[in-house]
Amino acid sequence: MLTGIGLICGVMIYVVYVAVPHKVQGLEKTEEIAGILPGINCGACGLPGCFGYAQALTKDADVIFKTPCGAVLQDAEALERLEKALGITLDASAMSKKALVHCKGNSETIYNYSGVETCKAAALLLRGYRKCPYACLGIGDCVRACPQDAISKQDGAIVVDLEKCTGCGLCQAECPQSLIELVPARTKIAFLCNYALLRDIPGREKCDAGCIHCRKCFKSCEDEAIVWNKERAIPEFDIEKCTLCGKCIEACEQNTLAGFRPRSLVSPAI
Repeated sequence: MLTGIGLICGVMIYVVYVAVPHKVQGLEKTEEIAGILPGINCGACGLPGCFGYAQALTKDADVIFKTPCGAVLQDAEALERLEKALGITLDASAMSKKALVHCKGNSETIYNYSGVETCKAAALLLRGYRKCPYACLGIGDCVRACPQDAISKQDGAIVVDLEKCTGCGLCQAECPQSLIELVPARTKIAFLCNYALLRDIPGREKCDAGCIHCRKCFKSCEDEAIVWNKERAIPEFDIEKCTLCGKCIEACEQNTLAGFRPRSLVSPAI
């Protein structure tokens, strides 16, 4: 009887072993894709780490166009391997993003802040301790959020190293002043001010170094690469038309425009 029971159990185990797949469907593909990804698990894609991102790509390769991995886009070898794994073509130059801080960070301090050392906490008290209510507070929430160590504080201003920046967007989510924008890596002109004429707050002023909405940059452009946003009263730049001649930068009396090139923002003379 015991021998019979053992034989029956052995047959059942063998049948299950043959019938049940040894690996989860798609797992090998997921592991291949995960091996190409950087493995920093920053979460910028909105998924739980690089393996979660790999699972999403296994199910739908188009996910990479909606939430591209910036680290892979900057690694030519990894990008080529990922293209083969997904069976698609990726244009890194068109997909790559960089973080742009719309503030020079030198707005005057109007009171001493001694609360919790985060920008989010400081912004809750009268929109911050700077003269301009839209100015960078400079405490460095974005610095701590950057997984690539691409953001630093220099002379009270937040500076982005464009070579290190992968455009993940984690810094953007941390800024309570909404100063950080993810722009195409091909961007040529940086607008270093966040103050909009139509958002004036009674009792608060813009800093002396902010945009005065004079439109001189717009008038100086001979290539029609600048569009004046009437709703926000600020200039916007056409990447395709802009030749980075530097005339708009020279025309700006407030120095709120700069050339946007790696390693950092530069003057037109460089």
